[in-house]
Amino acid sequence: MDPEAPASSRFVAALILGGLVVGVSALAFHLGLATPRPTPPYTWWWRRRKKKTRPVRVYMDGCFDMMHYGHCNALRQARALGDELVVGVVSDDEITANKGPPVTPLHERLIMVRAIKWVDEVIPDAPYAITEDFMNKLFTEYNIDYIIHGDDPCLLPDGTDAYALAKKAGRYKQIKRTEGVSSTDIVGRMLLCVRERSIGDSHNHSSLQRQFSHGHSQKVEEGGSRSGTRISHFLPTSRRIVQFSNGKGPGPDARIVYIDGAFDLFHAGHVEILRIARELGDFLLVGIHTDQTVSATRGHHRPIMNLHERSLSVLACRYVDEVIIGAPWEISKDMITTFNISLVVHGTIAENMDFRKDESNPYAVPMAMGIYQQLESPLDITTSTIIKRIVANHEAYQKRNEKKEASERKYYEGKTYVSGD
Repeated sequence: MDPEAPASSRFVAALILGGLVVGVSALAFHLGLATPRPTPPYTWWWRRRKKKTRPVRVYMDGCFDMMHYGHCNALRQARALGDELVVGVVSDDEITANKGPPVTPLHERLIMVRAIKWVDEVIPDAPYAITEDFMNKLFTEYNIDYIIHGDDPCLLPDGTDAYALAKKAGRYKQIKRTEGVSSTDIVGRMLLCVRERSIGDSHNHSSLQRQFSHGHSQKVEEGGSRSGTRISHFLPTSRRIVQFSNGKGPGPDARIVYIDGAFDLFHAGHVEILRIARELGDFLLVGIHTDQTVSATRGHHRPIMNLHERSLSVLACRYVDEVIIGAPWEISKDMITTFNISLVVHGTIAENMDFRKDESNPYAVPMAMGIYQQLESPLDITTSTIIKRIVANHEAYQKRNEKKEASERKYYEGKTYVSGD
């Protein structure tokens, strides 16, 4: 440029030249020909932005035996502390050595954990205690940023904290325990149910199991179980239901599939039939029968879990889009129209397979409409299967509950308010 040119002209020319440089650089970056290299003072911002591009990965482990809504809520809370949740599922041998025999074997527990919608990755055969070697493996091979556990103590047989190393490393985060249920509590409900049935069924008194299902008492049932099983004190809230809900309905042209049932003691058999049902449409609607309906069709000792407990367990499943809390036994034409149901399905493995012989077939209407389909169940598991496992190994589970009950009582006696959800 001519040095004799006016200052204003030189300024305009500089702007044009600068604009051309920026434009060419942007075009090169867009075409993948160049990578922008920020210069100070923007280098710190670039490094910070680059660092944030890697997702925060959190780890949570557990036995997840007889998985229930408490487990699901713990996983939901853990996932909220990061971008990706990796879950370690403890092996059968480790559970037996530290707590007693598991009710559900590893392959069933893996099906359950993988089906939870907040879980991104699963590590089978995880150790019960986090050793230094395993912790380093989590940090290096799995890129774990934080290890998560509930606010209730997790002690090894020698009395030491199972998460002491993670806490010492400064890579530990805590979530709030979900009150009202535990695997020990559920096993206790079944043991008490079995005990009552062995004494004899009387229609002249209120069933202890009915108290369990409806949460009529929050105290420990005297003499009901040598382990001092706590009667269910789950208090359902609308907020918890919203937390578990997907929060969206079907599209206007969605193919809606409907399946109903008790879904008591939500297990791997339930998960697998729900998975197959979901593959048949765009939206899976699940009907959860009322406690009264389940009692009328399965016996007055059922259900083990009450309506809201069962609903939350089903809602946590990644294959489920929505549930009807307290679905009717019979599927009417009005119900099919109201929910725009395209297909009604039922599995081949269920505790109520005599409905065709009943005077009032609950699936008569969808059958007449040609929208009913029976699905081959992948697993031969029902709620009665789980109960039979408890009955068959009654003494072992009784001892397991007695051992666990002491720590449960200590937790409740020293319980204080902890913020969280």
